[in-house]
Amino acid sequence: MVITKTPLRASFFGGGTDFAGYYENSKYGYGTVLSACLDMNVYITVNKKFDDMVRVVYNGNELVSSAAEVKHNIIREAMKTTGIEKGIEIIYMADIPLSNAGLGLASSSALAVGVLNALYSYLNCTSEAAHRGFCRSPEVLARQAIDIEINKLGQRIGIQDQFAVAYGGFNQYKFFSDGTVSVTPILCEKSVMEQLKSNLMLFYTGTARDSHKILNEQSDTIQDKTAMLDDLVMTAEQAVIQLQKGNVDFWGEQLHRTWQIKKQFASGVSNPQIDDMYTKGTDAGALGGKILGAGGGGFMLFYVPKEKQADVSQALKEFQQIPFKFSHEGSRVVFVD
Repeated sequence: MVITKTPLRASFFGGGTDFAGYYENSKYGYGTVLSACLDMNVYITVNKKFDDMVRVVYNGNELVSSAAEVKHNIIREAMKTTGIEKGIEIIYMADIPLSNAGLGLASSSALAVGVLNALYSYLNCTSEAAHRGFCRSPEVLARQAIDIEINKLGQRIGIQDQFAVAYGGFNQYKFFSDGTVSVTPILCEKSVMEQLKSNLMLFYTGTARDSHKILNEQSDTIQDKTAMLDDLVMTAEQAVIQLQKGNVDFWGEQLHRTWQIKKQFASGVSNPQIDDMYTKGTDAGALGGKILGAGGGGFMLFYVPKEKQADVSQALKEFQQIPFKFSHEGSRVVFVD
């Protein structure tokens, strides 16, 4: 038996510049995203089955004869990628609701990375290596998850999520026009990082959304949004500089400004409920915020000075507040037997 644990992530700045349609043609030669992994995870359990059947458990339950018959598309393609055809049980659990609709925390990419990690560990690793989680590098896991989601399943998405959940931590990712990706930890004084974290509040909107329509529209109009995406690249670069200078409120102010930009990416990014929620938060004292992921629902992140947090909690009392911490670890094997 193998169990993997793969973190979810919150993306702060640069979302949209990780689409190939942008970074392959960027005047800067790259797109860039700042994101942090959270102590909220996807868990994959893989176990040898007594017979040759395939059992897959998520918010559904499948019992089939072979990998080709598995209906869950990401798990099916991960089995094909690793060459496992039968005789296995795969169980998918998470710290957030399992849903076919998006929630904005990169759960689909965490599933893809986590199940690949689990299947490779099940197949190829000694117990000692599996415990260390070194069966496949984060780079390989991210690249293969991208291949599954974009090339095999035809999803029109960016590539930030797969790298974020595979590597873990709080990083700046640069997606270069030649296809390479750099991963650079965001470093600053410990007290500054603690202030940033303490000023962030996460709320569940109570609704999920089909992100595919939003992402398809965003992908179709990338060339029309180039100036805005260029702006997001420079904002991400400045956010790192300002954090290193200790100017934490810059993040709140720029979250507000870039949320106004993000709402122009596609018609479904925001809606009256989200706009009302955002207004309530900012009227109560939040400097800024954003819907995580493609938009339309899921989780909303606010930047709120400590002295205003009680007011924001009261203003948004109808929404579930989610406590969280930053996570330094990416996808890893946590149990093998």
